[in-house]
Amino acid sequence: MDRRDFTKLSALMGTGLLLKLNGVPLFAAEDNSFLNNIAMKSLNDRVLILIELHGGNDGLNMVIPMDQYGNYYNLRPNIAIPQTGPRQYIPLDLTLPDNKKVGLHPDMVGAKAMYDNGHMALIQNVSYENNNASHFRSRNIWHTGVDYNEYQNSGWMGRYLEHYYPGYPTNYPSAANPDPLALEIGTGVSLAFHREQGIPAGLSIKNPNAFYDLINSVGVNSPINFPNTHAGDEIEYMMQIEQQSNGYAQRLKDVYNAGANSSTIYPDLYPNIAPSQDIHNPLAPQLKIIARLLSGGIGTKVFLCRIGGFDTHASQVEIGNTTMGKHAALMYHVSSGIKAFYEDLQNLGLADRVLATTYSEFGRRAASNASYGTDHGNAAPMMVFGTCLNPGVYGENPDLSNLQNGNIAMQHDYRQVFSSVVKDWFGATDAAINEVKFEDYINNRVDYIECKDLSTAEIFKENLWMKCYPNPSSTITTVEYFLHRGGRVEIDVMDLTGRSVAKVVDDDKNQGKHSAEVDLSPFQSGTYIFTLKTNKVSITKKVIFQK
Repeated sequence: MDRRDFTKLSALMGTGLLLKLNGVPLFAAEDNSFLNNIAMKSLNDRVLILIELHGGNDGLNMVIPMDQYGNYYNLRPNIAIPQTGPRQYIPLDLTLPDNKKVGLHPDMVGAKAMYDNGHMALIQNVSYENNNASHFRSRNIWHTGVDYNEYQNSGWMGRYLEHYYPGYPTNYPSAANPDPLALEIGTGVSLAFHREQGIPAGLSIKNPNAFYDLINSVGVNSPINFPNTHAGDEIEYMMQIEQQSNGYAQRLKDVYNAGANSSTIYPDLYPNIAPSQDIHNPLAPQLKIIARLLSGGIGTKVFLCRIGGFDTHASQVEIGNTTMGKHAALMYHVSSGIKAFYEDLQNLGLADRVLATTYSEFGRRAASNASYGTDHGNAAPMMVFGTCLNPGVYGENPDLSNLQNGNIAMQHDYRQVFSSVVKDWFGATDAAINEVKFEDYINNRVDYIECKDLSTAEIFKENLWMKCYPNPSSTITTVEYFLHRGGRVEIDVMDLTGRSVAKVVDDDKNQGKHSAEVDLSPFQSGTYIFTLKTNKVSITKKVIFQK
């Protein structure tokens, strides 16, 4: 349901007519502020995971153009991935036209599996006009959503969040919005989350419990008055950040402790040869934290993870084996980490809510150098992961016989990719898109989101009805739900054989938000089906119980 459909709905309700949506009667006399809130927000509970490949990823060794393998090899014979043998590239999709057939790096088995399941889209040759190949400037451009010759103090995600959550940080956190709007796993908040004025619309943490302990181990009473000077402004800015951190610390700890990961094993060690500092997977633990926060019921909309090491000027591969080494380990960490993350989300019943996309400030040059590495370049592929995708390869293979000063030419502007996130995933209004400054890219955005619009029934199910947490659960599972109209409520819990093991019944629930607790401790570990029924409508959630 888009804004136009909502306007029609509101107009009908204003006439005093009774409207039935999925069997639930709505009356014009009832307070429809909740519906207005749905329209003002993003119409869904979807989450975005931004995964930054910091340093400039060599997209040409990540995604090999099969139709131009000869040119590819001639440009980089000392680092090229072979097309035959036990460690050859992995053909992604042989049903595609020749100019779209690509091979993945041999350590990207996880990404291949996700593509085969319809859960990955590959977008070729992404960059921005006149890429200057500067780490700092390029990252700023990707984060602020501007052209190469524009400068902006705010980030595109910061502007998006500020549009839907005005007045931040005043009155945040609140009962309606208890969670950080955005979370960055690591140290420092990226320019992506900065607003036009004031502190960023996001927090940076390494671990929710460690964050809580840090916040509560330092600090004094904040000053009330600040000097009317530049230094005074800086002090006030830092005090605002501290206050927001204090406000969210307990909530983050509680949500993290309420959540749990499933039995999914996240990868740690790269199984082949690479420098010792690159063996451990730095991305997987970040994604594991996010999955646990989501299972604990966090309402944060945007998460940002970062994996570094992509500035591979030298020793990108192992001498004598181009399929292993530093870049190979990075490809394994990204591919296997994301695959484990989605397996975890699937087990937790959360996968349909989460979209993840990789990006890097630029690609590498098409030709390798004498140091078995690659220098700063231009365009590179992006990968998008999720269960609501039109999977496939978007764009054609780069033309390696027609390079631009040794660089791969841009085919897609990065804003064409992110516009689909804002418009199709989050369901942003035209006003929000204008605030984000993506309006010039909406009509030619890359069309990779499949479940773009929620039906009215789906909106009511996602926004009015039921949430179960923690999930997985070790004892008590809390069922939160919202009734637009009061009535009898029945919550039935069944095991996978269909046997009812628990039931909660209330014959007289009022309109509004409610919760109930179900104790699973008397039962065996396993998956249980929670079904809530009211007013002839039902919704079902899976809960994993682990003793």
